[in-house]
Amino acid sequence: MIKELSYNNQYLPRALEQLSSGAFLTTRLGEAVNTMTIGWGTVGFIWQRPIFIVAVRYSRHTYEMIDRSGEFTVSFPLDDSLKKKLIFCGTRSGRDIDKFQECKLTPRPGLRVKAPVIGECPLHYEAKVVYKQAMEPALIDRDIDRAFYATNDFHVLYYGEIVACYMTESRS
Repeated sequence: MIKELSYNNQYLPRALEQLSSGAFLTTRLGEAVNTMTIGWGTVGFIWQRPIFIVAVRYSRHTYEMIDRSGEFTVSFPLDDSLKKKLIFCGTRSGRDIDKFQECKLTPRPGLRVKAPVIGECPLHYEAKVVYKQAMEPALIDRDIDRAFYATNDFHVLYYGEIVACYMTESRS
């Protein structure tokens, strides 16, 4: 069962709180599907559109997939039941393994984008990229630069227009 929601629904505060523990950012490029764990992002309203901003490092397999496909989904567990799978998906590359197979995650078709959502999660956002922004190293606060970019592996910020937000019965 799918229950469509507004992007700023009653679950948004819990989702943003969960983000610091991890959520699944999923992409599809042709037949290739990949998911990774994100711990940074935000939801807001820009250009009279609901926007989900995600940060993806250039070194990530997901970077090329989002850059070429122009869309993504974010699936939230909303509890600790998928903690080990979030850790795994945040420490392994989809270039080398099929994370869905390794973690026994279920890709469910998106409603409005080609990228799937994670069937074991109850809350999903689907987004189409409307803007991307490369980080400008010279403009980053020095403390942030030292803490997160010692190897110069910077992020690209993807601004995705939220085209669907919904709850499903998770399969966890």
